[in-house]
Amino acid sequence: MGQFRIKPALLQIHSIVGLAAALVLTVIGVTGALMSFEDEIQAGLNATLARVPPRAGAPLTPAELVARLQAGPDGGKVAALTLSRDPEAAVRIRFARGETGGRPPSVFVDPHDGRVLGPISGEAFFATVRKLHRWLLLPGDGNGAGRRITGAVVLGLVVLLLTGLVLRWPRRATSASLWLKPQLGLRGRGLHRSLHTVIGTWLLPVYLVMALTGLSWSYGWYKDGLVRLLTPASPVAQKMPGKAPREDAGPETKPLALDLVWATVLREAGDRFAAVQLTLPAGAGTVVRARSWPHDAQDGVRDEFRIDGTTGRLLAAERYAEKTAGERVLARILDIHRGRILGRPGQILFLLAAALMPLFAVTGVLLYLSRRRLRRPVQKAPMVQLAPGE
Repeated sequence: MGQFRIKPALLQIHSIVGLAAALVLTVIGVTGALMSFEDEIQAGLNATLARVPPRAGAPLTPAELVARLQAGPDGGKVAALTLSRDPEAAVRIRFARGETGGRPPSVFVDPHDGRVLGPISGEAFFATVRKLHRWLLLPGDGNGAGRRITGAVVLGLVVLLLTGLVLRWPRRATSASLWLKPQLGLRGRGLHRSLHTVIGTWLLPVYLVMALTGLSWSYGWYKDGLVRLLTPASPVAQKMPGKAPREDAGPETKPLALDLVWATVLREAGDRFAAVQLTLPAGAGTVVRARSWPHDAQDGVRDEFRIDGTTGRLLAAERYAEKTAGERVLARILDIHRGRILGRPGQILFLLAAALMPLFAVTGVLLYLSRRRLRRPVQKAPMVQLAPGE
């Protein structure tokens, strides 16, 4: 009897949370689907621009590239360089934000002469999609109301998944085909219910992974909890600082010696890397962050180094091969969130799940409205009393 009493309450919770979160979940799902193959799309858009003809001689060093870029009349402050071991791959340059907060478009640069080949196509589009996905394009970005709204909605998604599973759970053992096969021959409310419940059951594990990983970008307490859960007292996790230390400007500040930094990267990464990203310090800082990826590696499979930009001294190192299982999960949280950790099939599955989010919003609203109509009392026709003799 308890099951019969609790299910109406869970249905009410499921309906209220679903109605409140439907629109934002639709936006998150559609934008997430658009970003599922962001890397592949950008690679296709920039296939010609990202390649340079083979040339004899060694390419320019990072210090020479930065000097040539910033010596030009329109040269902005370089924030990051992505260099490849492939001699025919162009260098990717990201610029720092200007005084107004805007960032110049990233460009490809010829590694042999520092010539700008052109801006990176698709970057601005995906940057906007990412802000919509994470912060709904509201002011303040990660520090504004958008982050709090999306975080609350993702928590609501967890509630929807758990209450939906309880509501969907059969009272007695039935065939899997009835529980997992949509009844496409139905019409109206029956079809809406079948699509909402059956497809939701199939995709519930995917949505749960998306939600539980996505919360790490919404709430600091949640991310800290994941770190404590997966890396209890881990020495590897503690030796890499979260952010490069910032220093106050002063007369003793020394210029960066990127050639010394690059020599340290080559010594530490050896011949294992396929691409290296150097992120230069902001403001008057002197710590350079270097990320090194092996061939065909996903984003989280990388080594990371912090290097003193004035002396080239290695300050901290975080090598993927030395991580514990929990640390690897944290390092690959974005790969898990996007399904990339399962390879191309997982990437496609997560894309389809994200793209189907509007289906649950629409069918959920239709089911709620149909329940409201069914609950309306039927108005009976007024009884007419006849006078005697009529």
